[in-house]
Amino acid sequence: MKKILITGSTGFIGSSLFLNLKGKYKIYLVLRKKNKKKPNLGKNHKIIYFKNYEHLNMQLKKIKTDILIHCATHYVKKHNFTDISKIIKANILFGNIILENLCAMKVKKFINFSTVWENYNGKNGLSFNLYSAYKQSFRKIIDYYKIKNKNIKFYNIFISDTYGENDKRKKLITSLRHSYFNNKIQIIISKKLYVNLLNVKDILRAINLIVTKKIIPGNYILKNTIDFNLFNIVSKINKKKNKKLKVKWMSSKIIKEKIYKYKTLSYWKPKFSSLDHLVNFIIKN
Repeated sequence: MKKILITGSTGFIGSSLFLNLKGKYKIYLVLRKKNKKKPNLGKNHKIIYFKNYEHLNMQLKKIKTDILIHCATHYVKKHNFTDISKIIKANILFGNIILENLCAMKVKKFINFSTVWENYNGKNGLSFNLYSAYKQSFRKIIDYYKIKNKNIKFYNIFISDTYGENDKRKKLITSLRHSYFNNKIQIIISKKLYVNLLNVKDILRAINLIVTKKIIPGNYILKNTIDFNLFNIVSKINKKKNKKLKVKWMSSKIIKEKIYKYKTLSYWKPKFSSLDHLVNFIIKN
């Protein structure tokens, strides 16, 4: 049975990956000992606990795994001074220790998640915030380990906004759902706000392709083929049922970010991220 190690398994994408993969592979999860969120593992799976980074380094050397999926991150849209240490530890130091042990773990494929904000508004190398600057820096570190580990296939997966089941993040779609079911007024910055959204199910399909097929290593973008207009989303919701999503529009300014054109993944295109899928997800109980 193929072995897969997942970091960031308590986060939205990491936990979704675990649930999707656990029936097919032996899964290792890496968690701090103080972390109280313990997933329901079932058979053939194991949690690798660590107390500190020195202990993590020791623990990783005991594992043998075929594929490593690196989802761990610490996201802060607008940082302050107290955030800096946490962002560095989660987005640089933790990942660097993982990379340092790839050879010892016998990893064949390393899959790293990053953000389109590394290339804000489609401009190569322009970081949107400190978080995305660190994600970009981590990719430079990955480049160093590519040279050291020529037998390992490295994949950087760039994603924009995501949504889906069990999403507890304070994101746009979860906010719309909350406003809809609680009869709250949703404030949206503009009627002409456009967003690129993917259902996490389509993210999982992409990772399954990398795990199972001979995909050429490199940088790949996972994005929808269309940008959703928020006004159209709200209009379609309000035509569906008697219950309405109440919105206060702040402007009619066009807000639409460009996404840098990395390669698209072979054999993959969005399947669960249409406007109808999105609207039904927002209004379903």
